[in-house]
Amino acid sequence: MTKHTRRKAITVAGLTGLTGIATASSAAAGERRGVPTFVFAAGANGVSGVPNELVLRGYRCVGVDLPGQRPTDAQFRLSYQAPQDLAAFATEPSPLAGVTVADHIAATVETVRRAAALGPVVLVGASIGGAAISLVANQVPRLIDLLVYDTAFCCGTLPTPGHYLQTDEGKTTQVMALLEFMAADPAVVGAFRSNWRIADPVRLAKAKEAFMSDSTDAEFHTFLNSMMPDELPGKGDVDSRGDLRTWGRIPRVYVRHLRDNIIPLALQDRMIREADERTPRNRFRVFDLDTAHVPTSAKLGELLNIYDRVARTL
Repeated sequence: MTKHTRRKAITVAGLTGLTGIATASSAAAGERRGVPTFVFAAGANGVSGVPNELVLRGYRCVGVDLPGQRPTDAQFRLSYQAPQDLAAFATEPSPLAGVTVADHIAATVETVRRAAALGPVVLVGASIGGAAISLVANQVPRLIDLLVYDTAFCCGTLPTPGHYLQTDEGKTTQVMALLEFMAADPAVVGAFRSNWRIADPVRLAKAKEAFMSDSTDAEFHTFLNSMMPDELPGKGDVDSRGDLRTWGRIPRVYVRHLRDNIIPLALQDRMIREADERTPRNRFRVFDLDTAHVPTSAKLGELLNIYDRVARTL
């Protein structure tokens, strides 16, 4: 695997502060009444958490299960257990082999369709999940009442997340630290495979700084154990720009993470600015969260307060 290929591979890694919701409304707004459903698009490595707290506050919540990353898809193979069989782990075919980005978008669209039959839909994308929700919005804008980008890629002037990480605003990203967890050749296994169970303290320290610099070790290890080892190749290289005729009509929120080392704050601001320039009558409502790329448990409470607040506007 070449250095260029590895650089592209790691642009798909990542997960999840907010400033002003647009007065424009989606075509669906006002047509569906009832309890809003939060649909959480999957981020990198199948992460699609559903916060219990939102359910306790009366909302419906669902995470999107993606082909190749479902519980039945055998990502957690015997070779990944301890003691690990790293030779087998480096060669066993991935359940993601043959799956495409279009397949993942289709799965998310289907979840949105089912949720929209029950009432308003808030579609949330964190990190690389932001690219996904833009593509979903292009297809079914009438079924989405609010888009929430949680320290996420929102492509505007440039087509892909990979392009944005190569800008001056993105050059300080620490996403390359995650390359040290790669455990197989994508050409052999059909996926970008990482060994998140590595116990090397140096590599773990780098990954923690990239993902959760303000967390405890226990919280960081819990996060690592939430991630599947295999990720779909090419997510960071798909044109994910929102169509002005569809995506551009849906009210949207951006949550800036002020300490993010994966999507630097300057890059978040650039994407917000570009989106607002493209749709000046439908600007981001922006909120700030003083946390790293992945929020700590304490900061998650603040994030859910934001979600609750914006959902009450529907």
